[in-house]
Amino acid sequence: MVRQGVMPCSPISPVVGITLETLEFYRVAHLRSPHLSIQAFVKTMSDLHGVEFHRHLSHQFSIAFDLYHQIRRTVASVLMTSLQRDSPDWRLKHACPACTYLLTDEDQLRFKMLYAMDGNDSLKRVIQRSLNDDDNNNNTPGTSSELPTSQLFVSDRYLARDFVDQFSQDASRNSGQENAPEENSCEGRWKNMDDSKTQKAWGIYDETGIFVAVCRHGFCLIITDMVQSGELAKYPLAVVSKLLDAFGDNLGGGYDIGCQFNTTLNNSSIGALACSLHHTCLVGAFHGHAHRRLCQLFSLTTYIKGLGIEDLETCERTFSKSNSLASPLRYTSIFHRKQAIDSYFEHNDDLEVFSNLSNFLYGNYKQALDILTNGNDVLPNAMRDLGVTDVGVFESWLEEEKAYLKGLTREPEEETLQMEYWQRLVSLGASNDALDAAMNLFGTPSRHCDITGSYDAQVTNTRKTESTRRHVLEDYERNLKLVQALECKLDIITRWVPDDGEWQRVGRLVANRKYQRALDRLEGLVVARIFELAKMNKAGTGYKLRKHIAKALQTRSTAIRSALNTYNNIASAMFPPRQILKWDEVIEYAFLADFDLLRNARVDVSQTPWSSPAARSAMDLHFKMCRAQEEISRLNVEVRRLVTYIRDEDIYLQVCEDQLKATSPALAHQVAIHRNIRGRFNSRHLKCLHDISKLPGFSGTVVPGVSARTGPGESASAPNARTPANMFTGCIPAHNPSSPVGADTQEDLDEEEVTEEVTEEASRSLHNVLLIADDLSRLQLIDNVELE
Repeated sequence: MVRQGVMPCSPISPVVGITLETLEFYRVAHLRSPHLSIQAFVKTMSDLHGVEFHRHLSHQFSIAFDLYHQIRRTVASVLMTSLQRDSPDWRLKHACPACTYLLTDEDQLRFKMLYAMDGNDSLKRVIQRSLNDDDNNNNTPGTSSELPTSQLFVSDRYLARDFVDQFSQDASRNSGQENAPEENSCEGRWKNMDDSKTQKAWGIYDETGIFVAVCRHGFCLIITDMVQSGELAKYPLAVVSKLLDAFGDNLGGGYDIGCQFNTTLNNSSIGALACSLHHTCLVGAFHGHAHRRLCQLFSLTTYIKGLGIEDLETCERTFSKSNSLASPLRYTSIFHRKQAIDSYFEHNDDLEVFSNLSNFLYGNYKQALDILTNGNDVLPNAMRDLGVTDVGVFESWLEEEKAYLKGLTREPEEETLQMEYWQRLVSLGASNDALDAAMNLFGTPSRHCDITGSYDAQVTNTRKTESTRRHVLEDYERNLKLVQALECKLDIITRWVPDDGEWQRVGRLVANRKYQRALDRLEGLVVARIFELAKMNKAGTGYKLRKHIAKALQTRSTAIRSALNTYNNIASAMFPPRQILKWDEVIEYAFLADFDLLRNARVDVSQTPWSSPAARSAMDLHFKMCRAQEEISRLNVEVRRLVTYIRDEDIYLQVCEDQLKATSPALAHQVAIHRNIRGRFNSRHLKCLHDISKLPGFSGTVVPGVSARTGPGESASAPNARTPANMFTGCIPAHNPSSPVGADTQEDLDEEEVTEEVTEEASRSLHNVLLIADDLSRLQLIDNVELE
């Protein structure tokens, strides 16, 4: 049946078959629109053929579709072996031509590869459980009712669960640390998918999402499943470990909690390796909104040398497309979920990301040139107004700002004790006043005790007064002991009183602490508002979610106004008074830098040159120009890599195809199909690269270079296609040397004839599969030749 182009739905006596054309049509249609499920497609085919739909038809189609996928994977494996591209991690090491196709004479880049990683909880899978009749009142999930299966999906794009789980101890060890580094100023502000808030969902879902790593151009590098957990540290640790093993040194990884993950990575089992290979943890531009200014200075893309204008938010754009897989995968099996995710990302890399690669380079080159053009017009005037003659001043301003913000991260221990002492003195004074009042009340006869009053009422009133006096006395004694203990720690001989200078100085520190907390509250509400506004305008946000966000924004606005009033009241009571904020100013704040410069601990920065809005604007423009120049340098390298890859890959595959035509025409045909998958976009890429070379300010070259890799299977190596041995082995019976040698009987001749038929069938089995698996692709190639 397969030779005739029909895939059977049963291995023995099949009565239903699906044509390969139909299976290929659904495969391509589903990859282009993942919302199209098997059931919807089978219903469509039933309508077209005028037959009634039955549920078993979907099951039969699924069986045939799995077999078709298995044939395609087998063909791909044989093809990679023939091209000598079957070594471990070959796909990963050659995932992106612009990132991995190194040339001999190219400029050295600060970051060999830039990638982004993040978790996404959209691609969950519900685990099938049996009902628990005995524990229905407890709402506990029943045991798993999923049937065991022998279907195992293996892909070089997926990390094995065992490999990921070996980093669980690293994650738990870091979570138990109490002392975080001082530079990690965002510690405690990020709780990605906190288990304590979502632990009830783990009983419903098995895989709770995926954690992926993509290069800056969008090619998928690694995928791993998040299993019955949130975004734990073991997932990024496993990803970094794999990338370090594949690519080596000078990698830059963007992560929304890159500052916190840097601490985890340094303290993990691969911390020493990551440090020796100069791995850098970075924070994406979008998520930088919710990081403190000090964290931005160390991790944000604008201030990292060698990063260019890359925003490291590629994962968000990747998830915006892959989320369409969510509904078809919610109730599928483990095998089918992995198969669908792997097929989607393979198709996305070959036909979406690769086709847009030259457009990405063109857009970034043009954006970098525009930044430089605008900066050259604006920055000199800004420097003249500020009285700055050398751009090196901006670097020193940045270091001064780092030093200032570092001083705000922690209060000095002595000041903390002094503020605690001041507050205990205030509490001691209040408890002393309360004790005096209670003693006076206890010693004064009650005016209500007249001759008409009952004896029981007088006893009750006396007991209440005595209890109040005893409680106040205990509070006073407790506060007194605390004050005495703090006086011993601070070596205070004479107890402070309100008229003392020390009392007044520390009182101002306490007031400043209240000011900082009011500012933190206002800051958090404004940042939450920023993210909600961004989500409202995000493509793919449903109507109900937009309505929910709109209601949340109304509540948020009320809370912001209340927090703003609290802040202004405290700010005006400060000595000297702090800056009063207006509603219109607060709602326009975009970065936490606008809040952090309001903080004033021990140094007055209002007179420093870098604190003024004009100076900060000029400083940011300068660093943007620096990153734009770095982006042009990186793009010059990537442009030449791409044009060299296009030339070398096309020549290599064409020669391999010619070598195989004589010995294995079917395999040569598969090479032609493989060459066409990405080769169809070569003309577009070459035209776009030509457009880049014509941009005013282009400083690179589009002349192909020489690849630095010439090993077996490399595009620049000498083609040597081979026919895999497993195409001609399999079911061949082994020779039995103990058989007696003599005259052949009729039975021996019959056995030899059967053996020859089996041998011939084994040698042609995979050959026939190669001929049939991609008939549509053959026709497409012929059509393309005729069009040319």
